[in-house]
Amino acid sequence: MPPGFRFGTSTASYQIEGAATEDGRGPSIWDTFCAQPGRISDGSSGAVACDHYHRYAEDIALMKRLGAGGYRFSLAWPRIQPTGSGPANAKGLDFYDRLIDGLLEADIQPMVTLYHWDLPQALEDDGGWLNRATIDRFAEFAAIVGERYVDRVEHWIPINEPNVVSTLGYSTGLHAPGRKLLFDALPVSHHLLVGHGRAAIALRAAGATSVGCANNHSPMWPASDDEADVGATKLFDALWNGMYVEPMLLGRYPADLMPLLEDVIEPGDMATIRQPLDFYGINYYNPLKIAAAGEDADMPYKIVELVGYPTTDFGWPVVPDALREWLIILRARFRAALPPIMITENGCAYATGPDENGVVDDQARIDYLEAHLKAIATAIERGVDVRGYYAWSLLDNFEWAEGYTQRFGLVHVDYETQVRTPKKSFEWYADVIAARGQVEASTDQDAEQG
Repeated sequence: MPPGFRFGTSTASYQIEGAATEDGRGPSIWDTFCAQPGRISDGSSGAVACDHYHRYAEDIALMKRLGAGGYRFSLAWPRIQPTGSGPANAKGLDFYDRLIDGLLEADIQPMVTLYHWDLPQALEDDGGWLNRATIDRFAEFAAIVGERYVDRVEHWIPINEPNVVSTLGYSTGLHAPGRKLLFDALPVSHHLLVGHGRAAIALRAAGATSVGCANNHSPMWPASDDEADVGATKLFDALWNGMYVEPMLLGRYPADLMPLLEDVIEPGDMATIRQPLDFYGINYYNPLKIAAAGEDADMPYKIVELVGYPTTDFGWPVVPDALREWLIILRARFRAALPPIMITENGCAYATGPDENGVVDDQARIDYLEAHLKAIATAIERGVDVRGYYAWSLLDNFEWAEGYTQRFGLVHVDYETQVRTPKKSFEWYADVIAARGQVEASTDQDAEQG
């Protein structure tokens, strides 16, 4: 990796914080969703999660031991504005003050995500992201937290994975708020993108100097050369990838989707979405194989199994080279419009727990991380400007609709006792980070001698 490359790790508020009813925090759509029978695979919730709200100092100490240069975390909107509007909750603001100050004392730079899916339930009651007024509430929230933390936060991300929010939350109903609107969820995508732009404007007005995004991207591979499969793949690629990267970087939607969005686009929206980005964040997990669906299907495409690759415990195929492929494709498509790239999430679920000696030997995670870092290094060699890698995740945590059944952490969490146990992957990643530091130190010393 080049000098100055940032190694970090990532989390999200609802997945780790717990303290769901403490210090004035209001209910979020995930609190409501988890309370509905059958929504979460193990019947759990994030009410306690990793108890990070009370154990943040311990978690910062783990990050310092890791040698992480950056930590990406999200603010719980209902902790700061319990109903999504009105004055801020002082105790909520104070918690993130303590967290940010603790990170800086440990020489860890904060990367703050404003919205990682925990919408205040009161806003959902008024329509959520289907309601254009939510954009205004989000811009107000961005202004509040920007004013409070801008002097100490290095990087900002308005919205995490708007495509996942829209698709799983409003189109298929697999995530909160659980609506199944199919293509009628497209206004949600537009409102999220305008919200991204409005928040970026508010953050810059507060003095932010680095504002980016965190978009989930997957290379799309057709199931066959059949015209129907190729066409279905192009459509899903536009819906999953193009619908978010093109407005942010070019100020337009993919041409095939414009007829579906014309009624919701208001004057000035596309310019608002296309705010200058200081970095383009990519969350990558795996490519998707797409086939045409049958005539009776809800959607004209379907995701089919990608055979021939190992899978994680989540069943996701492990294809590191597809990350290299996507990085090179992105650069080729957007060239000068593409800002420097950060890998804002990348990781894998393996359920390995402590052995009789308390050791968590998760070699599969080490292999996964190493292969993906090598894929990034190859892309950099090919001219792609990648400046950071934030591993998902620091801690095993509440994995949304999968509850506590999937473990993505570098640190094992016993959810009964909250005991943290760094895995072998944690030590491996610490060695990688330390080696990069030594290279930079020797380079600096050589420059001084020269």
